[in-house]
Amino acid sequence: MRVLVTGGAGFIGSHLCDFLLARGCEVLCVDNLLTGTVDNIAHIRDGRFLFIKHDVTNYIVVDGPLDYVLHVASPASPIDYLELPIQTLKVGALGTHKALGLAKARQAKFLLASTSEVYGDPLVHPQREDYWGNVNPVGPRGVYDEAKRFAEAMTMAYHRFHGVDTRIVRIFNTYGPRMRLTDGRAVPTFIRQALRNEPLTVNGDGSQTRSFTYVSDLVEGIWRLMGAPVNEPINIGNPREMTLLELAKTILRLSSSRSEIVFTPLPVDDPKVRQPDITRARQLLGWEPTVSVEDGLRETIEWYRRHGQQT
Repeated sequence: MRVLVTGGAGFIGSHLCDFLLARGCEVLCVDNLLTGTVDNIAHIRDGRFLFIKHDVTNYIVVDGPLDYVLHVASPASPIDYLELPIQTLKVGALGTHKALGLAKARQAKFLLASTSEVYGDPLVHPQREDYWGNVNPVGPRGVYDEAKRFAEAMTMAYHRFHGVDTRIVRIFNTYGPRMRLTDGRAVPTFIRQALRNEPLTVNGDGSQTRSFTYVSDLVEGIWRLMGAPVNEPINIGNPREMTLLELAKTILRLSSSRSEIVFTPLPVDDPKVRQPDITRARQLLGWEPTVSVEDGLRETIEWYRRHGQQT
């Protein structure tokens, strides 16, 4: 199978490239390195892998046939999409359009990496795929939320109107090796602070909840979705819900840090709860997470220590 991965030098994209290569695929990795880095793919020494530096909001030109287009490209952390609002909107709209156009032209299957953020600050809990969400389109987070919601609409339009065989995965909070320690998300922020013995900064009173998925579980779920005849969105995430304060305390314990916990103001439109209903993933893909939060966090902390990224 010959697969093109947009955003392939990013955190999730690079793990996808590794996974696909291990299963015998030929991989074309396309990334403009806006938030990704060649460090994430520097370890790959495989003749079936090709890196193409390119902005996918422009036409994507590659030679040869394609079996699959995985559109993973996008800033994905609050810091990134607040600092890069226009780029975030463009990759969700123009980038999705260009990636879908390539899939249509090559008669390839297409998968969109969407997000649990399409549910916004949810009024339904846990979140099922048939929930339409509660999103502020003009708030600072709207550039990411609405970019992904538009991308989903575009993907379904190409499926219904052009007959492109599409998939949509709604990714819930994912963590693991290769996350940038400065990307602003809870797991890398807490780990960075813990390894430096600095105060862990918990937003609000820490009672807001999230559900954290280890990256290997996510990639396995995406792989299963790629091979399943499922065109409607599917949640891929860990249904274990925990508060951010609980997460901070777990990281302190696993890292043996001397840090204290301090509380900071809540960001604008920060969701109060987040938990996936993964009934469809279990039924249609036979998938559920296998890595516990404790084991995944332990692996992630040790990876940062081994790579000297605690400073």
